[in-house]
Amino acid sequence: MGLDDDLEQIADAAATYAAAGEQLTGVLATEPLRYGRVYLCAYASGDERPAWLALDAHGAPVTSIDATREAAKLAALCEIAEENAAGGDLAALRERLRELRETEAPVGIEAAEAAAAQLAATLQPEPRLATTDYLDRLGAATRRLEQALGDDAGSPFATAMQQALTAVDEVAAEVLQRYKGPLA
Repeated sequence: MGLDDDLEQIADAAATYAAAGEQLTGVLATEPLRYGRVYLCAYASGDERPAWLALDAHGAPVTSIDATREAAKLAALCEIAEENAAGGDLAALRERLRELRETEAPVGIEAAEAAAAQLAATLQPEPRLATTDYLDRLGAATRRLEQALGDDAGSPFATAMQQALTAVDEVAAEVLQRYKGPLA
């Protein structure tokens, strides 16, 4: 069974936990280390901030504060990594590299195009499973592209990820604060 099928089953299970006036608005699939598959389910009710519930692979509510926190952090990190890979617009970068190859043919353009293609192949379409492996592969592919573009000193991607850690912690805190069940 694929991720789409899993998400459909989890969405069905998650809908049963919606309170009166709440509607399931999203399910994020994660697989934090040590905790297995955890699905973060968002519930909307009017203009309020969403409520959250984490479900395990069987559709049962997760009661571990650590598992829920790690799942929220991993989902946020993967989202931020995707947004920052190649400066946030990989398609535009690939088009610009193609134009440069055709008009100026600078040394190393083929390596940059190959690295951009590899990054494009690494990015997973939605829905995707947020894992530490995916995060590592995104980081490595982005760094190869940065180096192919001549950035040997520092990594703008790594800097952006470092700067995002506070926001990641805030997302996790929001999930825990607005959690629909008991956490221990």
